[in-house]
Amino acid sequence: MKEFLAFSCCPVRGMRAWLALMLTLLLGLTGCSTAPPDGITVVSPFDVNRYAGKWYEIARMDHSFERGLSEVSATYRLQPDGSVQVVNRGFDTARQDWKEAVGKALFTGDANRGALKVSFFGPFYGGYNVAALDPSYRWSLVVGPDRGYVWILARDKQLTPEVREQVLAQARKLGIDVDQLIWVAQTRPDA
Repeated sequence: MKEFLAFSCCPVRGMRAWLALMLTLLLGLTGCSTAPPDGITVVSPFDVNRYAGKWYEIARMDHSFERGLSEVSATYRLQPDGSVQVVNRGFDTARQDWKEAVGKALFTGDANRGALKVSFFGPFYGGYNVAALDPSYRWSLVVGPDRGYVWILARDKQLTPEVREQVLAQARKLGIDVDQLIWVAQTRPDA
């Protein structure tokens, strides 16, 4: 309430507060990078048709938008306009209920490169950069705009110990702190 009174009673202070808010929003929007982090090159060639379908989240970095979720999966469907529909689904262990988010992915350049941007919230996009990919499209290492956004995805609910170590070795080479990864439970039958 004090802030509202300060805004309405003092035009100069109110104007400064408004400008500060607008500057913060502008910086927030421009800070939503979709490019891969320095030193990480996306997979090329990349075949979106082979990438389409269901992937299970094997591991991820901790973020509020996925906190408390297990059984997370992502399904990618190529759309007629060249975009990719993204359906993320996970089980909220606290609420004992499934959560689902539907988004849209667009290539940030050539569609033969694994560099996309994904949005679940209107005009706000985040980077989705395929940094490593199994030649048979059985697992994928995805990095956001920095090394704090990392996902290991697979076509199966589990990776063999050998494949898991192979993916972790690639992640370490890219400067990813694999000790910070959360290993996602995948024990429920598909719903």
